[in-house]
Amino acid sequence: MKAYYHLPGLFEFYELYRAFLPLYRAHREYFYDWCGIGSVYGAPADCLWGGGRVGSGDARPADVAALLREYGVSARLTFSNSLLRTEHLSDRKCNALCALFERSGAVENGVILSSDLLLGYLREKYPGFYFVSSTTKVLTEFRQLEAELDREAFRYVVPDFRLNKALDALNALPDSRKRKVEFLCNECCRFDCPDRRACYENVSRKNLGEDCADHVCASPEAYRGYRFSDAMRNPGFIGIDDIQSVYLPGGFSHFKIEGRSLGSAIVLEFLLYYMTKPEYQLRVREEIYLDSALDLF
Repeated sequence: MKAYYHLPGLFEFYELYRAFLPLYRAHREYFYDWCGIGSVYGAPADCLWGGGRVGSGDARPADVAALLREYGVSARLTFSNSLLRTEHLSDRKCNALCALFERSGAVENGVILSSDLLLGYLREKYPGFYFVSSTTKVLTEFRQLEAELDREAFRYVVPDFRLNKALDALNALPDSRKRKVEFLCNECCRFDCPDRRACYENVSRKNLGEDCADHVCASPEAYRGYRFSDAMRNPGFIGIDDIQSVYLPGGFSHFKIEGRSLGSAIVLEFLLYYMTKPEYQLRVREEIYLDSALDLF
């Protein structure tokens, strides 16, 4: 089996992928042969249907669609707002994005979502997409995950990262369900956080334009922000050794890398760690850093 990574920043890190994808194609020997790119996901700034993070991407949608089409990579629109109402479905910007990406090339594009209301609307109006059940649903009970995997509408389901190591139950899933599981690998959130759903709902309200206070994280280490070294110590972390020795042999092949709200420099570190052979990491880093058009910081 092969591992497929779903990478952050479809609109947020367009310039990074514009430098990385040609390198990935031209020098495949730099990268592990047991993995590939499954998709790049994200949402532009001021996106009503957006969720998970408040979108900040300012790349032109037509340029984004053309780049992924050129390199044969699936694009996923992150439309995981959990608080949508019927009147929101007519939003012109989000519908224009759907119209653009639904017909963008030979590779199927997808939508990540949380709202069943939006799911029903998109299945009827834009049937060319495949659909991904968002981790913003916070599916922390295994029976919840099983029920979601049983829904034929979803090609993939991203469980809460706290189920990543429920290996006895995961390994007992039938192969057809294992192929639908997409693990969130590098979450830095406190493992016992009780406010994850409230945090996501706060983001949904902000994307709807509601006047609400910021969610205040109660973690004692929240002041540190995201650090990959902290994520690696998280009990739910999935590293490359885990992928090769546990998850791939177990029949799981889809892995999501978070990072839309981070900077290009840290996302590059994810690409180096998860995809790049150690002996070529410096070479890839230099190629990207020396691209004078790319502001990594």
